[in-house]
Amino acid sequence: MIAIHNIEKVTFDANHIFLLVDGKEVKVRLDKISPKLKSADEIQRNMFTISPSGYGIHWPLIDEDLAIGSLLTMAKD
Repeated sequence: MIAIHNIEKVTFDANHIFLLVDGKEVKVRLDKISPKLKSADEIQRNMFTISPSGYGIHWPLIDEDLAIGSLLTMAKD
């Protein structure tokens, strides 16, 4: 399987998700991308899996999936 993106790191503060994708740091407001992540607690936010292809991130405790391409686009706005 060929990786679309290399997702190296995913962290949060109260209002943002911070990603290290393909060697670049990205910051996106949670209220722009996901009400579920915005209202999730620290355990729910930090329990995630990254798809082997680097296409997206899944949070099983809140049943949320986000595509990296969309996050990268939102980070530019």
